[in-house]
Amino acid sequence: MTRMKRVLTCLMCVLLLVCETTALADDSYDLNKDGFSTSYTYGYDYWGDVQASPDAYRVSEVIDSVHLGLDLLDGKRMNKPQALFARGNDLYVCDTGNNRILQIRYEENGEYSLQRIIDKVNIGGELSDIKSPYDVYVDEQDNIYVADYGNFRVVKMDKDLNWILEFTKPSDATFDQNLDFLPKKIVIDNAGRLYALVQNVNKGLVKFEADGVFTGFIGANNVVVSTAEYIWKRYFQTQEQRSKSEAFVPTEYENICIDKDGFIYATNTVFSEYDLKWDNAKPVRRLNGVGTDILIKNDRYPPIGDLYWEEQTNNQVYGPSRFTDITVFDNDIYVLVDRIRGRIFGYDSQGIMLWAFGTKGNIDGAFNGAVSIEHMGYDLFVLDQLKGNITVFKPTEYGTKIYSAIETYLAGDYDSSATLWNEVMKLNANYPMAFRGIGRALLRQDKFKEAMDYFERAHDRDNYGRAFKLYRKEWVEKNVWWIVLILAVLLLIPVISGRINRMKWEVIMHEQSKVHKDGN
Repeated sequence: MTRMKRVLTCLMCVLLLVCETTALADDSYDLNKDGFSTSYTYGYDYWGDVQASPDAYRVSEVIDSVHLGLDLLDGKRMNKPQALFARGNDLYVCDTGNNRILQIRYEENGEYSLQRIIDKVNIGGELSDIKSPYDVYVDEQDNIYVADYGNFRVVKMDKDLNWILEFTKPSDATFDQNLDFLPKKIVIDNAGRLYALVQNVNKGLVKFEADGVFTGFIGANNVVVSTAEYIWKRYFQTQEQRSKSEAFVPTEYENICIDKDGFIYATNTVFSEYDLKWDNAKPVRRLNGVGTDILIKNDRYPPIGDLYWEEQTNNQVYGPSRFTDITVFDNDIYVLVDRIRGRIFGYDSQGIMLWAFGTKGNIDGAFNGAVSIEHMGYDLFVLDQLKGNITVFKPTEYGTKIYSAIETYLAGDYDSSATLWNEVMKLNANYPMAFRGIGRALLRQDKFKEAMDYFERAHDRDNYGRAFKLYRKEWVEKNVWWIVLILAVLLLIPVISGRINRMKWEVIMHEQSKVHKDGN
């Protein structure tokens, strides 16, 4: 009988597990029943543990050569494209292997169509070919700048492709005249100054004024050398060994981007993985006009992508995140693409991770060779050089609410911001950024005690300390008269007590002297 009970108990357990698995599968189906393919989205909690979250983005469509009609046009599919740039509703693609730039327009009907192919520049009636364009930039006047890598120049032309100006190798002594001028990435500031990331130049970004005059370098990477390396090379190697060993020189940047305020964001992929969490590697930087890194980092870890990885081996999916490109929204949220695992990371202006998603592979939303990222509004475009296509991501309800909450906070509407963060929490109850967002909104509303509660949930010590100081100041101001009264009482008690004790002593002494006198 006992044996039969055990068998029945086991059968019941199996049945319950099957039912639970079925229920979970049904729930999963319900979550994705809108017909969109989903990707694994995650973040990190205070302890650095991975936390799954709702999708912030989903694949909207994939733009490839067939979609654009390139097969029918000239039979040339995209070949090793290297960069994207968006201006208004136009998306420019550097189709580097085909020596051309594709101008794609987002139409009112929601479709993407090829507008024109830019492969020549008109110089006084003579057409000059563009060779191996590695980057493109379009300013607010619709002037087009092309990093014409194969022609050793950056060419500036108007919207009708007429030549305006060229930026070529500086004759200045500070530029190594033995090196070819090989521009790979370019940005233009509001004053028309050009900043170029030039191959084999490790002095920083090459800077030109709007008239094409070279004015130097900015933002050179710092050389990080361990004490052990320096001592070994300085004191224990011979001169011949030192000449053959690797020199301590700065590294080149990987990519650059400029925000609406003229600050340049730069990514760096050459660093020691052990320097990441100590913020010595600085894989992403925000450079001011003199090249100083002013990127804000108010999270427990700096913006480095994945917090955990297997050490670098021959397998390319190992090792830390390596950011191959960056794009910046108008509200200072920046998004990075990682070439190692094909992941996309979003950070707010304080350096706090908003979300991360993506993988490597051949399905939609996965990448084999992600090299560039751009945005239109909050839509993201990721260029895959190996697949020769562009994946378009659109924010979900969850992602849209996050952006709305941040924007309303920056606009000064703190009540609405707190309301939106509460809506985000309904979709993801374990989202630290929602706790921070509500806490910051409450802090702006002078609700310091309530703000402290939310900062505590987010494990945000800095903001908690700020809220506590303000709460303490407010409490002191409200209770100052009670505090003065209590202090006065505390000060008077010893005085009064001493006076009473003295009077008692005088009475006692008087009585004693009287008794002594009577006794005599």
